[in-house]
Amino acid sequence: MNSKKRILLKISGESLMGDSTYGLDVSKAKFIANEIKNIFAQKIEICLIIGGGNIYRGIKGAAEGIDRSTSDYMGMLATIMNALSMQSILETTGCPTRVQSAINMSQIAEPYIRRKAIRHLEKNRIVIFAAGTGNPFFSTDTAASLRASEMNCSVIIKATKVDGIYNSDPIKDTSAKFYSNISYSEVLNKDLKVMDSTAISLAKESKIPIIITNINKKNSILDAINGIGKFSKIS
Repeated sequence: MNSKKRILLKISGESLMGDSTYGLDVSKAKFIANEIKNIFAQKIEICLIIGGGNIYRGIKGAAEGIDRSTSDYMGMLATIMNALSMQSILETTGCPTRVQSAINMSQIAEPYIRRKAIRHLEKNRIVIFAAGTGNPFFSTDTAASLRASEMNCSVIIKATKVDGIYNSDPIKDTSAKFYSNISYSEVLNKDLKVMDSTAISLAKESKIPIIITNINKKNSILDAINGIGKFSKIS
């Protein structure tokens, strides 16, 4: 790895909805794109993964009677739509990007090729990894840990709707306990629903710390990278 800092940023599909109940809120997507631009301006190499929950949730579809594998593939297609949306918006802010898809879609995205992705990062392009791992039964959180390991990222940042890790939902429970620093094993043992267990285990094996911060607060991601503000760190 070169001397520049390389991060993987994981954003949930729900964060693109804004106040809507479905789909993509362009003003919210622009806010997130500007947050990413501020990180990019600090000469930090950025790998980006966006979930698909604003469009389609595989597990929910499976629960409603669609075959789980089929349902998960539909969820992967939703992540491709989000990746293309974010690519377009990021490029209007002046950030060069490339989308690489784990499912072959040669007309709209490059296939995922590790060495090519690294070359894009070295050429100061943001790489958006779409379609998860390309396999059903694996979440985009697990895809984030996998790609961060393959790209030799120094940290995974999961930008979510809360400030970090709590032992219960802080939006519903005002007495929820906040963890500023916690080990991978504690997250797994306490069954804290911050990322799925496969994602946590893979990050632990690869020794990549995970930072959880609030995507809705201006500069929160950049602040967390610099070790300031409120966030949680798993290591």
